[in-house]
Amino acid sequence: MPLILPGNVASATASTTYDVANSCRFDDGDSAYMHKTPGGAGNRRTFTFSAWIKRGTLGAEMGIFTAGADANSGQFFTIMFTDADALNVQFYEGGFQDLTTNRVFRDVSAWYNIIVAVDTTQGTEANRIKIYVNGTQESSFASSDYPSQNWDSAVNNSEIQQIGVRRNGSGALAGYYDGYIAEAVLVDGTQQANTDIGEFDDDSPMIWKPIDVSGLTFGTNGFYCDYEASDNLGNDANGGTDLTEVNLAATDQCVDSPTNNFCTFTTTHPSATSFTITEGGTRVSKSGSGNVALTGSSLMPTAGKWYFEALINEAGNGDRTRVGVVNYQTVKDYTGVINTPSQVLAGCTTSCKAAKHFEGDGSGSGSVTEYTASGDFADDDVVNFAMDLDNKAIYIGRNNTWHTQTASSGGDPTSGASKTGAITTDTTIMNGEPMSIMFGHSAGVSDGSDISFNFGNPAYALTSAANDENGYGNFEYAPPSGFLALCTKNLGSDGG
Repeated sequence: MPLILPGNVASATASTTYDVANSCRFDDGDSAYMHKTPGGAGNRRTFTFSAWIKRGTLGAEMGIFTAGADANSGQFFTIMFTDADALNVQFYEGGFQDLTTNRVFRDVSAWYNIIVAVDTTQGTEANRIKIYVNGTQESSFASSDYPSQNWDSAVNNSEIQQIGVRRNGSGALAGYYDGYIAEAVLVDGTQQANTDIGEFDDDSPMIWKPIDVSGLTFGTNGFYCDYEASDNLGNDANGGTDLTEVNLAATDQCVDSPTNNFCTFTTTHPSATSFTITEGGTRVSKSGSGNVALTGSSLMPTAGKWYFEALINEAGNGDRTRVGVVNYQTVKDYTGVINTPSQVLAGCTTSCKAAKHFEGDGSGSGSVTEYTASGDFADDDVVNFAMDLDNKAIYIGRNNTWHTQTASSGGDPTSGASKTGAITTDTTIMNGEPMSIMFGHSAGVSDGSDISFNFGNPAYALTSAANDENGYGNFEYAPPSGFLALCTKNLGSDGG
């Protein structure tokens, strides 16, 4: 069985009758968001906002949905995460008030469905704002302020409505969202039930799944963002006025979705603080010297055949950058440099030849066993990885030419049990335990390195996109026959 970090065993691994095709990736470093201002007022007292979200980073305030430009006005309303990672519904009625969950949201590998259903006409104050997470209504709050009866919000008013950002106390844009958002819905005029947005799985009743929401009555100023148009990510699929994108591009349209969760790096691994992880957990960079290594990809197969690519944005100098595959069980509690043969298997070092093992004692001393193949890995190269865990073989290529241990060509990932040209066939490491993707940087040079990983959901433009044989993922080069993208649909079909 594969190791899937907590949260992934939900909608993305369940059998679904409705598949979400796309999401939008927001990177807080880009100050990305989208917005629109309705031409007139709708129902400011009764409305529902829903979205499926997958967080990219933690520990900072970030807005999901905000209505109103002035955070000190009497109508301001926002849904956001606090810097303690709780979910917060904040509004201004004679002063800032909020409804904040005791629950925290720290699983950056999970898709969550968040529904905030509002009806301020309700006589019972607890019915005026209902929060549902993955189909279950929240009932435990650290703070629990509710608006007064018949309070008019900025939602559905002729004020700016924004996805992916909040406003600070001065009204300035702040707290940009970081991660993925799918199926963003605003309903004007109805406090929707949770079952209008999703459903529990018949066979696994704790699993909450999306349903087709296109048939909802969205009202005067409601909208539905399905993110299926890469050239117009703010498209309102309900037919209303589109949202305007700010600092978003076609490459921010993603196939990572609540019904097919793609592999990412997780910021919760003990060593992740030594790295900058951006672009929804797909781009990793390291600057300066130090013995560090990042493991803990969100999907870690134990069997099957898997393909991914690594685009070298900045190679660095001095054989210090490490990209490869590790046996996660041996390194999950390790916070220093990972470079012993029992830990790291079949990777490459940039600005040098590819390596079979990173050898050492874990202290930073040791050596790299290189291929004798000619040619360095350099900026703008795409490193190809093919993991055949069924036959215990790993292959590495450069720009779609597969290396062997002694030559820069001749590897054959499709060779099966013969393992023609495999870089390594180490059965001690490939022993049925979870295999994680690894990015590392060893000591000895104050120089940066920057890698964009493509597990089938790239954050950069491709020259010619290619899918795996199941039709999943987008790659620069076609995966070898039988090799699949690291996503939950493939884990379910392949059993990896």
